[in-house]
Amino acid sequence: MWIDTHCHLDAPEFGAGHALAVQARTLAAQRGVGLCVIPAVMRRNLDTVRLLAHRLGDAYALGIHPLCVPQAADEDLDALDAALTEHRSDPRLVAVGEIGLDFFVPALCEPAMRERQERFYRAQLRLARKHGLPVILHVRRSADVLLKHLRELPTGGGIGHAFNGSAEQARAFTDMGFALGFGGAATFEPAKRLRALAAELPLSALVLETDAPDIPPHWLYATVAERAVGRPQGLNTPAELPRIAEVIAGLRGMAPAEFAEATTANAMRVLPRLAALEPVAP
Repeated sequence: MWIDTHCHLDAPEFGAGHALAVQARTLAAQRGVGLCVIPAVMRRNLDTVRLLAHRLGDAYALGIHPLCVPQAADEDLDALDAALTEHRSDPRLVAVGEIGLDFFVPALCEPAMRERQERFYRAQLRLARKHGLPVILHVRRSADVLLKHLRELPTGGGIGHAFNGSAEQARAFTDMGFALGFGGAATFEPAKRLRALAAELPLSALVLETDAPDIPPHWLYATVAERAVGRPQGLNTPAELPRIAEVIAGLRGMAPAEFAEATTANAMRVLPRLAALEPVAP
């Protein structure tokens, strides 16, 4: 069984009423993806991801994404706390996320917005501690600052989503009980540093993700030039996870079945509530 530890099946790309998400999830199950984790990104979709996870037989996380912090109100943190309290007994609620810091987008690096990101991040770390949940972290050019706040407000672990830091930063996260998410970006041969990390990190450090519909693998990706002449960008879905995983397993010289067993165990270790959920049947 495979676990997609990060996919945004509520995204607009999956159509009105999430019709394409349902189709994609059915295909993913047929390909051996037993569970997916659907993280929220803003107050407006806290209920959406919960209801969709129940509809699909999957798991969800609740949080405010750093890219959504500019539009978020301080009261949204109270709403998140209320949702975590209301659904604390829901076995499909497995983490606080997607939360974190983004120092890639220039507008988010302005001093005032950087401070606001860090304030929202720390507040959500406190909520994770209050509710006894791991966290799913957005890590984009922000690993060292994320780690600094985690040392002050440890959560016991979680997942560093779409990890693309250094080996030293990777060790710092894993020493704090985190696994690191790898997905479609590792299928691109020019991504040498990322592929080296995927190949060389301890097996216990790795979990798999698609970040669907974002971060498509190379076989779905259309360059700007290709799009200009009419080639559409392929829709990334959890159904791509087994093929992505085969690429990463190949980098490590592992059989896919062995890799599936290990990464599934890793996901259940860092998101413990996953272990009690029944996989979605093909």
